[in-house]
Amino acid sequence: MLVISVQSQVVHGHVGNSAAAYAMQAEGVNVAAVPTTLLSNHPRYASLRGRVLETELVADLLRGVEERGLVDEAAVVVTGYLGSPGNAAVIADFVERARTRNGKLVYLCDPVIGDDGRVYVADGILDVLRHRLLPTANLTTPNQFELELLSGAAIADAESLSAACAVLAGAGTDVVATGCTLADTAAGQVETILCTDGRLSRFATPRLPIRPYGTGDLLTGLIAAHLAKGEAMELAVRRAVDTVFAVLVRTQAAGSAEMRLVPLPTAERKP
Repeated sequence: MLVISVQSQVVHGHVGNSAAAYAMQAEGVNVAAVPTTLLSNHPRYASLRGRVLETELVADLLRGVEERGLVDEAAVVVTGYLGSPGNAAVIADFVERARTRNGKLVYLCDPVIGDDGRVYVADGILDVLRHRLLPTANLTTPNQFELELLSGAAIADAESLSAACAVLAGAGTDVVATGCTLADTAAGQVETILCTDGRLSRFATPRLPIRPYGTGDLLTGLIAAHLAKGEAMELAVRRAVDTVFAVLVRTQAAGSAEMRLVPLPTAERKP
């Protein structure tokens, strides 16, 4: 069981592969983690060190993945934050080669574009997502804002969400819409919604008064891990949602600004 995960990496905190890789390994899945950035922390902190990796380096790392035969071993390939338009292009090339080489490979595209009404990637990345990556994905995991942006459709209820998923996904692609609040979402809840062939499966959890970075990356990684283990899509999403919520509860209890991925040792837990 192997997942190839191509996304950002940070020193402090848990976003990109720094959120997803450990979670996948904790599920018993091997991970080939390919970075698109090496940053000191999430960009929304007051200061930031490091950089987006050069396109030549990302391309070289991906060629190394192929040379080691990891594409043949992998069950799932995940792409997340791409870093630059050049990186997006070479990653799209890699995904196309990988899917040609391994016909059983599941491609999970997390279109990391923005949140809360704010886009934080260059236009060239949007173009690659729209025209190369999303059309080839088996599964995509946008948040509600990203789903609206990519589909060009406002989302207010289950019907409009289904319509947006149909525009975004096309034939044969499942969509997991995250961070959803629809007209009939219960007060104090937030939903993760799986759309498969127009059928919605809705997973609601309490909305906690915290917003740590990387929850979408963690969810995507967990879904990938469960799919790599052969679980059905709906079960994979349900288990991933449950785990993320447990992490958020632990994070809130710790009063931490960053997700607490690792449970406290038994001796340190409060009675």
